[in-house]
Amino acid sequence: MVKQISIFTENRKGAMRSITRLLAEGGIDIDAFVTNDSAEFGIVRMLVSDPDKASELLTQAGYQIKRTAVMAFGIPDEPGSLDRLLECVEDANINIDYLYASFDRESAGPIIVIRANDMDELEHFLKSRGFRCK
Repeated sequence: MVKQISIFTENRKGAMRSITRLLAEGGIDIDAFVTNDSAEFGIVRMLVSDPDKASELLTQAGYQIKRTAVMAFGIPDEPGSLDRLLECVEDANINIDYLYASFDRESAGPIIVIRANDMDELEHFLKSRGFRCK
Protein backbone atom coordinates (compact mmCIF):
# COMPACT_ATOMS: atom_id res chain seq x y z
CA MET A 1 0.00 0.00 0.00
CA VAL A 2 1.05 3.58 -0.59
CA LYS A 3 0.10 6.77 1.23
CA GLN A 4 -2.10 9.20 -0.65
CA ILE A 5 -2.49 12.80 0.43
CA SER A 6 -5.91 14.40 0.04
CA ILE A 7 -5.78 18.19 0.08
CA PHE A 8 -8.94 20.19 0.72
CA THR A 9 -8.79 23.54 -1.06
CA GLU A 10 -11.00 26.35 -2.23
CA ASN A 11 -12.34 26.05 -5.76
CA ARG A 12 -10.77 29.27 -7.02
CA LYS A 13 -8.39 30.48 -9.70
CA GLY A 14 -4.78 29.55 -8.93
CA ALA A 15 -5.58 27.06 -6.14
CA MET A 16 -3.88 24.12 -7.85
CA ARG A 17 -0.84 26.21 -8.73
CA SER A 18 -0.45 27.22 -5.08
CA ILE A 19 -0.23 23.54 -4.14
CA THR A 20 2.15 22.56 -6.94
CA ARG A 21 4.42 25.55 -6.27
CA LEU A 22 4.63 24.67 -2.57
CA LEU A 23 5.53 21.06 -3.37
CA ALA A 24 8.02 22.06 -6.08
CA GLU A 25 9.79 24.46 -3.73
CA GLY A 26 9.99 21.63 -1.19
CA GLY A 27 11.54 19.25 -3.71
CA ILE A 28 8.48 16.97 -3.73
CA ASP A 29 7.77 15.05 -6.94
CA ILE A 30 4.11 14.41 -7.81
CA ASP A 31 3.70 10.83 -9.05
CA ALA A 32 -0.08 10.82 -9.57
CA PHE A 33 -3.02 13.11 -8.90
CA VAL A 34 -6.69 13.65 -9.50
CA THR A 35 -8.94 16.58 -8.66
CA ASN A 36 -12.61 16.56 -7.68
CA ASP A 37 -14.59 19.71 -7.21
CA SER A 38 -17.81 21.12 -5.91
CA ALA A 39 -19.10 24.67 -6.10
CA GLU A 40 -16.85 26.08 -3.36
CA PHE A 41 -14.24 23.44 -2.46
CA GLY A 42 -12.20 20.77 -4.15
CA ILE A 43 -10.23 17.72 -3.15
CA VAL A 44 -6.85 17.06 -4.72
CA ARG A 45 -5.65 13.49 -4.23
CA MET A 46 -1.94 12.87 -4.79
CA LEU A 47 0.78 10.28 -4.62
CA VAL A 48 4.06 12.07 -3.98
CA SER A 49 7.72 11.19 -3.55
CA ASP A 50 7.80 12.11 0.15
CA PRO A 51 4.34 11.99 1.80
CA ASP A 52 5.66 12.97 5.23
CA LYS A 53 7.42 16.09 4.02
CA ALA A 54 4.53 17.03 1.71
CA SER A 55 2.06 16.66 4.59
CA GLU A 56 4.20 18.89 6.79
CA LEU A 57 4.61 21.57 4.11
CA LEU A 58 0.92 21.62 3.24
CA THR A 59 -0.21 21.70 6.87
CA GLN A 60 2.20 24.53 7.68
CA ALA A 61 0.78 26.46 4.72
CA GLY A 62 -2.71 26.15 6.20
CA TYR A 63 -4.14 23.34 4.09
CA GLN A 64 -6.39 20.72 5.62
CA ILE A 65 -5.08 17.34 4.52
CA LYS A 66 -5.84 13.69 5.06
CA ARG A 67 -3.50 10.75 4.52
CA THR A 68 -5.07 7.57 3.20
CA ALA A 69 -3.76 4.14 2.27
CA VAL A 70 -4.39 3.27 -1.37
CA MET A 71 -3.16 0.58 -3.75
CA ALA A 72 -1.44 1.26 -7.06
CA PHE A 73 -1.42 -1.55 -9.61
CA GLY A 74 0.46 -1.66 -12.88
CA ILE A 75 -1.54 -2.76 -15.89
CA PRO A 76 -0.52 -3.39 -19.50
CA ASP A 77 -0.96 -0.51 -21.92
CA GLU A 78 -3.47 -2.33 -24.10
CA PRO A 79 -7.21 -2.39 -24.68
CA GLY A 80 -9.14 -4.28 -22.01
CA SER A 81 -6.49 -4.26 -19.27
CA LEU A 82 -8.48 -1.97 -16.96
CA ASP A 83 -11.58 -4.06 -17.61
CA ARG A 84 -9.68 -7.23 -16.60
CA LEU A 85 -8.55 -5.58 -13.35
CA LEU A 86 -12.10 -4.43 -12.58
CA GLU A 87 -13.44 -7.90 -13.38
CA CYS A 88 -11.12 -9.32 -10.71
CA VAL A 89 -12.30 -6.71 -8.21
CA GLU A 90 -15.89 -7.64 -9.01
CA ASP A 91 -15.11 -11.37 -8.67
CA ALA A 92 -13.69 -10.67 -5.19
CA ASN A 93 -16.88 -8.79 -4.26
CA ILE A 94 -14.86 -5.72 -3.25
CA ASN A 95 -16.41 -2.27 -3.47
CA ILE A 96 -14.27 0.48 -4.99
CA ASP A 97 -14.59 3.86 -3.29
CA TYR A 98 -12.68 5.58 -6.11
CA LEU A 99 -9.93 5.02 -8.61
CA TYR A 100 -7.76 7.04 -10.95
CA ALA A 101 -5.08 6.36 -13.52
CA SER A 102 -1.53 7.61 -13.75
CA PHE A 103 1.75 6.73 -15.43
CA ASP A 104 4.55 4.59 -13.97
CA ARG A 105 7.95 6.01 -14.88
CA GLU A 106 9.75 2.71 -14.21
CA SER A 107 7.61 0.50 -16.45
CA ALA A 108 6.54 3.27 -18.84
CA GLY A 109 2.99 1.98 -18.47
CA PRO A 110 -0.24 2.91 -16.76
CA ILE A 111 -1.00 2.42 -13.08
CA ILE A 112 -4.41 2.35 -11.49
CA VAL A 113 -4.73 3.84 -8.01
CA ILE A 114 -7.59 2.31 -6.01
CA ARG A 115 -9.23 2.99 -2.66
CA ALA A 116 -11.59 0.16 -1.68
CA ASN A 117 -13.65 -1.00 1.28
CA ASP A 118 -11.21 -3.87 2.04
CA MET A 119 -7.68 -2.89 1.09
CA ASP A 120 -6.00 -6.05 2.41
CA GLU A 121 -8.35 -8.32 0.50
CA LEU A 122 -7.93 -6.18 -2.62
CA GLU A 123 -4.16 -6.51 -2.46
CA HIS A 124 -4.26 -10.26 -1.81
CA PHE A 125 -6.81 -11.00 -4.52
CA LEU A 126 -5.26 -8.88 -7.27
CA LYS A 127 -1.74 -10.17 -6.56
CA SER A 128 -3.09 -13.73 -6.75
CA ARG A 129 -4.46 -12.87 -10.20
CA GLY A 130 -1.05 -11.64 -11.42
CA PHE A 131 -1.40 -7.88 -11.02
CA ARG A 132 1.71 -6.17 -9.67
CA CYS A 133 1.37 -3.78 -6.81
CA LYS A 134 3.50 -0.62 -6.80
